[in-house]
Amino acid sequence: MPDADILIIGGGLSGTLLAMQLLRLPGKRRVLVIEPRSELGRGEAYSATERKHTLNANAARMSVDPDNPDDLTLWLQAYLAAGGWPEADRLHLPVAELFPPRGIFGLYVQQRLAEAQALNPGSSVTHVQAEAVDVQPGDAGAQVLLSDGRLLSGRFVVLATGVYAASRTAQRETGELNAAAVDPWDVTAMRALDPHGRVLIIGAGLTMVDALVSLQLAGHRGPIDVLSRHGLLPHVRRQPPGWPDFLAADTGLRSPLQLSRALRAECRKAAERGIDWQAPLDTVRVHIGRLWSQASEVQRRQFVRHLRPWWESHHHRSPPQGAVLIERLLDEGRLRIRAATLQGLEAVGEGMVSIRVRFRGQAHSTRLEAAALINSTGIQYDWRKVDKSLPQKLFERGLVQAGPLALGIAAAPDGAVLGADGERSDYLFSLGPPLRGQWWESTAVTDVALQAKALAQRLV
Repeated sequence: MPDADILIIGGGLSGTLLAMQLLRLPGKRRVLVIEPRSELGRGEAYSATERKHTLNANAARMSVDPDNPDDLTLWLQAYLAAGGWPEADRLHLPVAELFPPRGIFGLYVQQRLAEAQALNPGSSVTHVQAEAVDVQPGDAGAQVLLSDGRLLSGRFVVLATGVYAASRTAQRETGELNAAAVDPWDVTAMRALDPHGRVLIIGAGLTMVDALVSLQLAGHRGPIDVLSRHGLLPHVRRQPPGWPDFLAADTGLRSPLQLSRALRAECRKAAERGIDWQAPLDTVRVHIGRLWSQASEVQRRQFVRHLRPWWESHHHRSPPQGAVLIERLLDEGRLRIRAATLQGLEAVGEGMVSIRVRFRGQAHSTRLEAAALINSTGIQYDWRKVDKSLPQKLFERGLVQAGPLALGIAAAPDGAVLGADGERSDYLFSLGPPLRGQWWESTAVTDVALQAKALAQRLV
């Protein structure tokens, strides 16, 4: 007899929302969630303990319930009324417009899971605190080998591994960088740095914003150089008014060039009416999965090569608190944003680190020295480069293949994983960040929540 009906590998947002949706469906089933952390529902993103590390979207955009977009807003209202997060009173904003700390969001996810369990006592979700290191076919489904030597069996196995943060993930090609770098969220480690020393940050996305917040909390007062290939900063997220869904009326748009032209035209219309350009941009989100999945391989490569940096900086926007901090640091002259390509780590010594970069427009490389280095390059989506047992074993066994453009793993539209032979698995499924190549945007809460609901219905 199998240990469970469904084995979920990963107990962060993706795995927890899938477990929650399974509990909400009628019937009885046993679900085991394999997660090395001590708590479910937090994962990489929502394990942050500092209140200054906030979501990059407001409460109205972060519901874990696909059927109730106001779910987080309502939960947060009750949480604030009970005395939680008292600092929110100083922001003087409607609850729907608040950007909650990530730790509080993790608490919200945990509570929704507990409520789903209470409403369905006939089913069970059990946390197995261990790391999954291998998956292999079994007599009636599959078996999962754990880091402590245990072997669990289940009818279905779901890869809900979430993101592999580049700063915290051992990688086959750049492992030495992380060994020399300070974790972007480790405020305690940053307090041990020379408060007046220069800090180099590799990468200019949302992880960089978190790193700046961490440095501020640690009392750092020295210069900071942010280095990224394009030198683009995330735009600040605002609360624009509604805008007509222009893509719903024009389903003929397919190529990145067509989308770019149409979006620019809509943004010009908005500007002429005195409306924030973020209003038309925000309507594109719901169509990204369709546009990406129907695009050709050539069109996808065109998007990644030519438009991706601008899409990332305009779409994955910074919370207002982070944007205010960046503006202040720029005004003080402490922060520089420079377009450069990292070419390697040069040396690491007592209170010193040295790297070699090539600045944009220059033919030769330059050596830079600083008191500390922070790797803020975001997420490693190429599973082939992740130096962890589970993805390596899955590739070795031919149970998975790289997704389009080496983003995550390949899967059918319903989440069934495609093996090395291109055949869909009848027991191995996935959702969330591993399906980046399938849907492009597959990390946001709303994306994961929709996938979790659909996959739960498929498995049941």
